[in-house]
Amino acid sequence: MATARSTLIDPSSTPYYHCMARCVRRAFLCGEDHLTDTNYEHRKPWVIDRLKKLATVFAIEVCAYAVMSNHYHLVLHIDEERGRSWSDREVLQRWTQLFEGAFLVQSFLEGNPLGKAEMLRVTEFAAEYRQRLMSISWFMRCLNEHLARKANLEDDCKGRFWEGRFKSQALLDEAALLSCMVYVDLNPVRAGIATMPETSDFTAIQERIEQWQQGGRNNWLKPLKTQKKEQGIIPFVLTDYFELVDWTGRAIRDYKRGAVAAQLPPIFGRLGVNPDEWLNTMRPHGNRFVLAMGRLKTLRTFAEKTGKRWLHGMAASRCLFAG
Repeated sequence: MATARSTLIDPSSTPYYHCMARCVRRAFLCGEDHLTDTNYEHRKPWVIDRLKKLATVFAIEVCAYAVMSNHYHLVLHIDEERGRSWSDREVLQRWTQLFEGAFLVQSFLEGNPLGKAEMLRVTEFAAEYRQRLMSISWFMRCLNEHLARKANLEDDCKGRFWEGRFKSQALLDEAALLSCMVYVDLNPVRAGIATMPETSDFTAIQERIEQWQQGGRNNWLKPLKTQKKEQGIIPFVLTDYFELVDWTGRAIRDYKRGAVAAQLPPIFGRLGVNPDEWLNTMRPHGNRFVLAMGRLKTLRTFAEKTGKRWLHGMAASRCLFAG
């Protein structure tokens, strides 16, 4: 039996989630269809442009992304504190960047006088929209529906473009977040499409590297630390993260079991990660977690909260993460 999305996405358990959506009917999100000799590479900017738009509207931040030929991966962060800090007017202004909004909402934003009952209804709309702007389900809906309509229009067809609702995986602690971000950023390397992180087109890691080389910080991705005491950002130092992604990418391209370099990234020691199991997790089809990812203790807590006795990945967690 499928698990309700409301139990899988629970900000009180974790604000970080790994999401993935895949196409159907041999549809190509991007890439080249060698059967029909049709190239869809021009669709990749559609995904990035829409992500940038949604990131400026929602109280949801993009930590990592990778756009592949028939699917994409995202690591998202729900920023409830920011969403709850918005005034009702700001919530309505944000929502109407994506949808027309109710007549009363439009009238309110235009500055037209409203009665007491009408203002009460506007407040109710704002409360409803605020929840939606902090919802990963609504974020993914606004992304997938937009892409499906554009692709179907271009393909001159109707019907489903995605194989179903997006898949989501709760990232329950820092170790899980780090593992999943690297897993997503190295998708093109694992697939043999790119040889290095900096040549992995349409990934967050390439965008972060390019911005860092230019001496600035990316203005739409959720930032990593550039100094040890920075707050409100992904809890890993940017250059440490680059080193880890580069080290992992080089190791998994060798396809040698147990071929772990003597000089390990220092972040392994800080988070208690087994380097051999790390590489097994990063290889193609190596992600052994399904509904949630994290240390064994956090997985057990999440399983209990979602009414399950066991979660896929508990044995892998025991090997991958210490403690």
